[in-house]
Amino acid sequence: MQTRLHEKYVKEVAPALKKELELKNFMAVPRLHKIVINMGVGDATQNAKLMDPAMNELGQIAGQRPVVTKAKKSIAAFKVREGMAIGAMVTLRGEKMYEFLDRFISVTLPRVRDFKGVSTKSFDGRGNYTIGLKDQLIFPEIDYAKVDKMKGMNVTIVTTATSDNEARALLKGLGMPFRTQ
Repeated sequence: MQTRLHEKYVKEVAPALKKELELKNFMAVPRLHKIVINMGVGDATQNAKLMDPAMNELGQIAGQRPVVTKAKKSIAAFKVREGMAIGAMVTLRGEKMYEFLDRFISVTLPRVRDFKGVSTKSFDGRGNYTIGLKDQLIFPEIDYAKVDKMKGMNVTIVTTATSDNEARALLKGLGMPFRTQ
């Protein structure tokens, strides 16, 4: 069963992109590869119990269990030792990815205070797009009363596009509300 956004991609967006980008092969049309949601919990170095609420919230947002990310090397200035838990991340693929992006575009982003659209400059040069969020309360799955501390996160949308312009056209076709300068 395809989600609403995946159906829109297959029926409307992909044929339009093939025509717009003048591609001969249908397999060359840019598509979503995965979505990575990353939440850094820097205070977890002092208090390891802060990881549990972060893991629960990220699990509610993504719909699957997150993985604990650990420090790769020790940094004395930040009191971080190699192997310490410093964050959590989730990688979404397939229908869960389309379902999350649909909820993100149509429900979550409009809940951002003073929302004027997302920046068009957050592409990395290889067709991937990253959005930084200041708090987790914009997601409707999070209960406001149970949140003890605001935690920011990054949502990275990885595409098969070869350039930023192709990725921008793909995300615009999927309904991403880009800011008009």
